[in-house]
Formats: sequence, structure tokens, C-alpha cells
Amino acid sequence: MSAAHPLPAVEPEDPLWQRQLREQFPIVTGHPELAYFDSAATSQKPRAVLEAVQTYLTTSNANAGRGVYPWANRTTELVESTRARVKEFLHDPEPGGSGVHFTSGTTEGLRTVARDWLVSYLRDGDEILVPYADHRANLDPWLEARRLLAERGVEVRVQALPYQVVSGDYDHRALTDVVGPRTRFVAATHVHHVYGGDMNVHRIREAVGPDVPICLDAAQSVGHLPVHLDDPSLDVDFVVFSGHKAMALPGSGAVWARNARGPVFRPGGWQGTPNTVGIVSLQAALDWLDAAGVERIARWTTTLTTRLTDRLGRLGPYEVLGCPASLAADSPLPTAQRRHGIVTFRHRDIPSDDLGFILFSHGFMVRADSLCQAGTDERDGSVRVSLHAYNTTEEIDRLLTVLASLT
Repeated sequence: MSAAHPLPAVEPEDPLWQRQLREQFPIVTGHPELAYFDSAATSQKPRAVLEAVQTYLTTSNANAGRGVYPWANRTTELVESTRARVKEFLHDPEPGGSGVHFTSGTTEGLRTVARDWLVSYLRDGDEILVPYADHRANLDPWLEARRLLAERGVEVRVQALPYQVVSGDYDHRALTDVVGPRTRFVAATHVHHVYGGDMNVHRIREAVGPDVPICLDAAQSVGHLPVHLDDPSLDVDFVVFSGHKAMALPGSGAVWARNARGPVFRPGGWQGTPNTVGIVSLQAALDWLDAAGVERIARWTTTLTTRLTDRLGRLGPYEVLGCPASLAADSPLPTAQRRHGIVTFRHRDIPSDDLGFILFSHGFMVRADSLCQAGTDERDGSVRVSLHAYNTTEEIDRLLTVLASLT
């Protein structure tokens, strides 16, 4: 299924490219007075995705794998072709051996890996490394797996991935101190949902060696920047992502399994009716993203986040969370500027939830709470601005004007 609205092949720095992209989002163009800054929670949907869903529902809606008539056959073909499309989109180097399982999103996907794969893989005395300061969805499933194993008399030690206090990145130098001969599994995040930084998963692979499976929470990377599993720097065993954060409908997501380390990933239990509409929307979304150019989208959102952090860092009452070297556009550390569409900050005097209400009164829709970050509570609230292809420099400048008025 190809994108119904082909995009011009120009660089994203060209405002015309971005305007033509933005015009393909009816909800965005229909509310020009509002700026949607919550794409890390869920993305808006381009017209091509909406049309693909409508076409499916009005021409061939049926259950998959449960009929021999044309509509059922067509639906079954769509589900299977979307599995192949996910592998292609992720640049799967060995699609013949890998697997794709559809889920409602990242949370269910990580829990499925934990319950249906990790529990059977671990043995008494094994150790796993998990993130204690990432999204709760990438912590709770692994703790649940430890509990389930303990109920069977299998004791597994859970080690915390070490962090750098200021930047929020994993402390890769300290990794060697926690990796041991019984380390059997690592759960990590590709792009942090609070700090927006690439978490440098290749350094985890260097620390744990070639044999330890790594499960990657890619909720903030798939659909936001290129994900190349054929790149040796992304040698992971599971990639779990949410379709609804990548232009598809809510309730869609997938687990990609390499099936090269440990047992083959096979979700347990009877597989009921799949979310066929969500799967159709996912294929259309991946087609649209490829046509738009994910790399160009990533450069565009990085340009916007650099513009925001550079100027926000000069406003005294605000603390921008994450690596401080990324606050200036002329930072001597260009890699530190790679905030992938996410900027999170606090005001010195205004509580985050109040600031969220103030910003909405000016037409800005942002996330304002503890952001589901593990190890935090409501007292650790912050404001998150998360961007995508439909956001503009004008929206960023309007936001900065309002924030400056609150100093």
C-alpha cells in the first residue's frame, strides 16, 4: 500500500517541503490557532493513513486467518504483508529468520517479551540489566518477570543500568562494573522519552559482549528517525515500538525479534482476532514515512529542538533537562545536540502542571507531569515539548515568546 500523496524530494530545511508535509494532516491544518507539541505521546495522522483505513473498512473488512472468501483472504494478506513491511522499514538484514508480532503498543510489546520469552530463557542465578530511570513500561515488565520466576523457585538478580546524573544518558563507563558472567539479558531505550537523547545502545553491546540478548524500547525512535537494524551499531534482539507514535492509529504496535540469541520468540496463548484496522494503518504509515523521508524528518525536528533549547537556555527561570552541552546551537559537542524532537524543562517558580495550563491558554498542547518516568512521582513534574514533521519554526518562536513573558 503506497502513500496516496507523494512528497517532493527536497531537503527538510526548505520551508516549502515542510509546508507541503504539514498540509497532509487535516487535524493540524484544521486548527491553525493550536500548536500540537505532544507527539512523543501520540503522533497526528496524515491523510494517506486515514484514507487507507477508510478504504479498507469500506471495501474488504473481515477477520484475518478465519475465512476462505475474498475479503478474509485480502485481510490475511494485509496482515502478512505488514509484517514484511515492518521488517523492510527497520532494514532487517535477515528477514527470513526474524519475526514480527503485532501488539497494542510498546507497553504490551515489552510485557509480551518479558512474560512469553524472558521467563522461559532465564535460569536460577542469572542476572539482567534494566533501566530504572526510563519509561515505566521498560522497567515494570522485567520486575514482573523476576516475580513470576521467584514464584517458581528461580531466583534472578535485577541490576540497574548505570546513569550519568546530569545528561540522563547511560553511564557506559560504569557498565563494565555491573556486567558479570551471569548477565543474560539487557533492556534498554533507544531515544529517551524525557531527555530526547540517543542512548548509544552500541556501547551496551560493547560492554556485554556478542552473546547477550538486548531488548530495545524504540517508542521514540521508530517513525521519528531512521532505524537501521543492518547497522552493526544497532545489534539488538528485540525492537518494540508503538504504531500510534509513528503516524498509525491508536492500539497498534509491533515486536520485531531477531531470533538469533536464545529461543525463537513465540508469544504464548491463543492469538485471537488481530487489530486489523490498526495493522492496515501501520502499513500505510510506514509507506508515508518512507515517502516523506524519515532522515529528513529527523533533521527537521532536530533543527526545531536545537532552536528551542538554544533560546530557552538563555531564559533564567528555566531548567532544561538533559545534557547541558546541547543548549547552544554552536555547541562544541555536536553529538550532544541530538535531541530527537523532545525538549523537557521546568520553571523555577511555576509548577509544571500550572505551566501546562498556561501554555494551553495560549494555544500550545504540551505534556506536563512526571512523564511516566520510573523512579519519579508527581513532585518531579516537568513540561515536555515533543515535535514531529508538522511542527514549524513559527510555532517554536511563538512558544518562546510566551515562555519569555513568564520570566
